[in-house]
Amino acid sequence: MLDRSGHVDSFARDNLPDPAAWPDLLLEGFTYPERLNVGVELTDKMVEKGFGDRTALIGNGRRRTYKELADWTNKLAAAMVENLGIKPGNRVLIRSANNPAMVACWLAATKAGAVVVNTMPMLRAGELGAIVDKAEISHALCDTRLMDEMTGCAKTSKFLKTVVGFDGTSNHDAELDRLALEKPVQFEAVDTAQDDVALLGFTSGTTGDPKATMHFHRDLLIIADGYGREILQVTPEDVFIGSPPLAFTFGLGGLAIFPLRFGAAATLLEAASPPNMIEIIEKFKATVCFTAPTAYRAMLQAMEEGADLSSLRAAVSAGETLPAPVYHDWEAKTGKPMLDGIGATEMLHIFISNRFDDHKAACTGKPVTGYEAKIVDADGVEVPRGEVGRLAVRGPTGCRYLADKRQGVYVEGGWNITGDSFSMDEEGYLYFAARNDDMIISSGYNIAGPEVEAALLSHPAVSECGVVAAPDEARGSVVQAHIVLADGFVGDATLVKALQDHVKATIAPFKYPRDIRFIDALPKTATGKIQRFALRDQK
Repeated sequence: MLDRSGHVDSFARDNLPDPAAWPDLLLEGFTYPERLNVGVELTDKMVEKGFGDRTALIGNGRRRTYKELADWTNKLAAAMVENLGIKPGNRVLIRSANNPAMVACWLAATKAGAVVVNTMPMLRAGELGAIVDKAEISHALCDTRLMDEMTGCAKTSKFLKTVVGFDGTSNHDAELDRLALEKPVQFEAVDTAQDDVALLGFTSGTTGDPKATMHFHRDLLIIADGYGREILQVTPEDVFIGSPPLAFTFGLGGLAIFPLRFGAAATLLEAASPPNMIEIIEKFKATVCFTAPTAYRAMLQAMEEGADLSSLRAAVSAGETLPAPVYHDWEAKTGKPMLDGIGATEMLHIFISNRFDDHKAACTGKPVTGYEAKIVDADGVEVPRGEVGRLAVRGPTGCRYLADKRQGVYVEGGWNITGDSFSMDEEGYLYFAARNDDMIISSGYNIAGPEVEAALLSHPAVSECGVVAAPDEARGSVVQAHIVLADGFVGDATLVKALQDHVKATIAPFKYPRDIRFIDALPKTATGKIQRFALRDQK
């Protein structure tokens, strides 16, 4: 049942899918007031709970307390309403790298009742334009260092009429900052409903017509009160660090919502390379890290060279399947498990995960409390335990695309069909096989690329690798491996044979890569996922 909306602009609610096309929502155990504004919950309410003097955000050379964050976001929200004319329900785009100012603008716009669209700094005007058109965005808040593409987008847009700059360096020397300086630190946040849309998350795999997922105010708390509380066991003493962009829901959850929900601190890096993260972990004694397996490999190497990462109690790996060698090496080096999990923009965050006291190599774990999972065939029929099929999940969050016919592809019979191939064992543990479109069928055999990647990564010559299907007249497809070599190795015919023999000795011999190519770097998304389509396109 949809609560009375706090939105004046009803665009988001009007463009929700027909409720009959929604997935089943299992909300038992997640109870919130009918009137809820998540911007208030993560700032002013935290001050009321006694966290005002604790550090909330660290970045760009300074710390900010919860009281400072509450005051800052209230002043920004007042400027947005009084000077920019933002109305509840308007879509507001934010363009910035990961920094405290971006978090403040997101929270402030949410307090003002806006539906926020966070975007990555690397997007160009044309890509921004597709997002603006899809969500009919009227206002954009942009780090002044990134204005060119944003203003270029606005020049040709029939929707985007207001572009205002903010200072991402924390010097408060931009138009929005100057407007906010004149405002009081109190702001009466918009009285939104718990099921008003608060966030539009555009999927990282979007090509062509972009897909926007719609998330309610309550959803942003659900992921913290579920995964954050149960799996991470966040406390106010935690310090978060990570590489995923705040523009993606994985990053927004891990680097803003989770720490702010529990009175912890978030360190935000505009350039979150492994060396930068290592420096911050050592400096601020970070305890929870969110990044991809490739970054953890770099951290392992840094520890060999003397880096002290002993403060980390939780290493969360998602976005790309976690190879068993990385899992084993991390546990051997730190004595702590790496928490592999799987999430989706459609589901908002991680819904299947390992636990501190329940984890296995090459295993994604079990559903987070509140979620259910099953493995089904092409017709939606559950397959026997141990067989690979399509992953279907449901829980307190789920897919709602903005005005998109693809809703009927992602949701079948009340279940979210994530696009991943998995198997489930007799004890209910889930094992990733591949993305549904990444399964390699060779001579009638189904071969999961990530399994071959894990075998290759266990060889000392392999630094990184990506495995895809290559067309083959005799076999239909063959396994093709693109390999970045470790220092000191030469990619010659002798090494090709050594790697093929290694894979044959590690997993079923028919899975070995018949075609091996040595490359300087793998193509990746901003979240660290290997772009296998780009590997497939290479001739």
